[in-house]
Order: sequence, then C-alpha cells, then structure tokens
Amino acid sequence: MEETRIHWADVIARATEGLQVIATGITPSGNIHVGNMREVVTADAIFRAIKDVGKAARLIYVADSYDPLRTVYPFLPTSYKEYVGMPLSEIPDPFGCCSSYAEHYLKPFSESLSQLDIHLEVYHADQMYKSGQYTDAIKVALEQRDAIAEIIETVSKRKLPSWWSPFNPLCEQCKRISAAHIVEHMAARNSVKYICQCGAEGVADYSIGQGKLAWRIDWPARWKILGVTIEPFGKDHAVSGGSYDTGQRISREVYGYAPPTPVPYGHIHLKGRGKMSSSKGVTITISEMLESAPADVLRYMIIKTKPEKLIDFDPGLGLLTLVDEFDHGSGRAFELSRISEQGCDVPFKHMVTAIQIASNCDELIQVLKRSGYETTDVRALKKRAYNVRNWLDRFAPEFVKFKVQPSLPVQVKTLNNGQRKALAKLAIAVETDSNDPEWLHNEVYTISEEEGIDSKDTFKAIYISLLAKTSGPRAGWFLTSLNPEFVIARFKEAAMDGL
Repeated sequence: MEETRIHWADVIARATEGLQVIATGITPSGNIHVGNMREVVTADAIFRAIKDVGKAARLIYVADSYDPLRTVYPFLPTSYKEYVGMPLSEIPDPFGCCSSYAEHYLKPFSESLSQLDIHLEVYHADQMYKSGQYTDAIKVALEQRDAIAEIIETVSKRKLPSWWSPFNPLCEQCKRISAAHIVEHMAARNSVKYICQCGAEGVADYSIGQGKLAWRIDWPARWKILGVTIEPFGKDHAVSGGSYDTGQRISREVYGYAPPTPVPYGHIHLKGRGKMSSSKGVTITISEMLESAPADVLRYMIIKTKPEKLIDFDPGLGLLTLVDEFDHGSGRAFELSRISEQGCDVPFKHMVTAIQIASNCDELIQVLKRSGYETTDVRALKKRAYNVRNWLDRFAPEFVKFKVQPSLPVQVKTLNNGQRKALAKLAIAVETDSNDPEWLHNEVYTISEEEGIDSKDTFKAIYISLLAKTSGPRAGWFLTSLNPEFVIARFKEAAMDGL
C-alpha cells in the first residue's frame, strides 16, 4: 500500500506501541442516533486496524448513565420537570418498559451495535461510581481543587465561582446531582458535607456513588481509571480551551497520566436539516436506519471519510448512491466496513423497482429471475428486500414510488398517435427479446426516431400505460422485470385505446 493512500485508521494503528485501549462513550439522554454512531464506528475502525497489524487492543464503551437530566426534552412529558438534575440511571423510564431512563435509550443502542458487528467492553458510569472505581480520583480532585480550578480558568479563559468544586454531591433529599455546594471535605471518611439549593444539609459518601465529578474532571479521571490510550470525540471538545485541552492538563498535572491520543471527528448532519440532535428532534435512530440500509453500508459511510470531515447524510436518494458505491467497493475502507463475506448480488436500486412490482416473496423471486439475477440465496434477498421496503416507507422521495396498474389507466387517453404507434412497436420488441434490458432500453430511442417523436414522449407513454405516471424506473430494466405477456398485452391495449 502506497504511503499517500494509507487509510486514516492505519495511520493511527502504525503509530501505536504496546496495549491500546480505545474508548468511546455517549450520554443516553435521548434516542441514540446516526450522528452518535460516528464515535463508535470510528473507534471500531481504529481497533480493527490495530488488530490487523498484530498489535494488542481493547475496545471499551462508557455509558454516561450518571449524568443529570439537563432539561425536559420535547419528547418527554411535562411531569419530568421534577427529575431535572437527577442522574439518568435513577430516573424512571418515561415509557415504562425498562428499569430506568438511561436503560431505555441504551438498550436499542446495544442491539444496534451488535448488528454493526461492534463488540465492546461496556462500562456504566453509575455502576463505576457506586462500586468505588472513582473513589481515589474524587479524593485527589477534591484535594487538588485549587490546582484544577487554575487549570480550567487558565485554559478556558473563564472565571469559576468561589464555591466551585470538581465534585458534585448527590443530595439525599431532592436526589439531584447538580444542586448542592460542598462545605467540607472529610477525606478520611471519603465524604463531603454539603448544603443543597433545596434547603437540605447532609453528608455524601463518594466511595459509594453519592455524587460525581464534573465533566471536565470526570473525563481525565476516566482515562486513568480505565487506562485509555486512544479516544475519538466530537470536534466541539477539541476547540481551543475546550474540554480536551483542560482534560489533558488535568490528566498530566493532577492524575499523573499521559492523556490519550485524540481523534476529533466532525458531526453527521441530516441533509437539509443540520446537525443531528435528539433534543431538537433532528434525528434518525441507529435502529431505524439499520432497518432501511445494510449495516456495513452505514459503517462504510463513516469509515471512508476522514474523521475531521463533516458528513452530510442523505437517507433518501443519497443512500441509494452510497449502497451502490459500497456494492462496487474495494480497498481498505471497504475491508474495515464489511461485516459479512456474503452480500446480495441484486443492486439496491433494482430491488427498489422489483419490490414495487412483486406482491410477495415468490413473485419477487420471479421478477428477479426475469431480470437475470441469481436467486439461490433467498436469505440475502429477503434481507435486502426488508431494507428496501423500509426505505420506501420512510425515506424515499415520492417520485421513486410507483404501483403497476392492474388495468389500463385512464391517462392513456392523453397519448397522441405517435406515442400509440411507438407502444405498438415496443410490444413487438418485448415479444422479440424480453430478457435484454439494455437492448430494450435502446429500442425506445430507435422506435422514437422511426416514428418521428421525441424519445421523452415514448418514455412517458410507457410509464403512463403501466403506472399512470409520466415517469418511473429506468425503462429497459423495468420492462424486463415485468411479466412479458402482461407488458405486451398492456402496450397493445394502450396503442388501440381511442382508435
């Protein structure tokens, strides 16, 4: 492989020495969407690249389940105002189907990761705090409060209030994790005394999870606790004075740990709508997208793009192009993206046509056979058909959708004599050879020229007589997908109508 063409994941892999721990993490405050997928897929690509060069690596995921609920998001009932400020792991599931708010959004995400062939060592932040994994890091942070404050103020260029603390105690009365101020650190007891905004006073034992570190301290503490050496994260954390800048200094100067190699990535935008955000409703969940597209294609969308570049994701026609690109793909990005050696030989675009012609699986097999495709791997065909049906229902533009009309559409009355004669000749062409889509497509141009009409009018006549629309799938391939006897009879009927 030429150095100028080396994949970005291989560049990172080649620069590593010793065991690598690649970390990724997401706060489950809402639907975990396609935009969130960039972090875990980027981490997985690095993990695979390291393993491919024979080096040792671990891939870990931290669910930030102990983060507080920030606000009442649009998808929540107004009654959830009482839970604002409480840890996500301690809030009931708003839909009543899981053990907690955090679990409700983590469960489908975990299932999606399995489909994406990403296998992580999973850590839940609430369990890490409650089990005492953070105890030493919290004690050090509290003892080094002034040093940490100086780092944050210097790097971020913002003044912290006098009462600021690197640790947020959990109030025993109101159950909030972001409303109490520390008045005393009792290091020997691993505890702090606090006064809460709700009026309560109490003692929080941080060795059993009665509180958590503020984000800018939690992150570097986590690096040391888990031995993180590489971590992808959003470019917003990588801005000058941002959380990575403060984190790397806290990591070195407070925790005595070399910060991980940063891999900042650009966000995934939803085409025409901007950055994906659960709180703003600009989102497509990963599980929803996996129902409409092959998992390895979604991996490919991320892996083929350098991390720092923004991805403008179009789940409509853009997805068709992406699937087609992957199906014809090769090279390192393809290798790192591919999940199974067995794909589907039927192009996604053609399946879009076939699935709208057939009314059941048996008919679909016949349609594909007429088009010249191999149909022995029924499982792969059904999987692609399932993706296509969901794509048509959720993301396809209206002009892609069609229905073959069971009887002659009334719109054929708008056809002129030239169009009718062209259809009559096309009926003969289908009788001559209904199995060669390219030849049939070219015949449309030949017949149009013979009849002295614009080929656009002939194509319109085809679609009007079959679909009651003026446009449709690429004609030659569409016609070979249909039962030839049906096409011949319909064209003859349309040619005679009104004469």
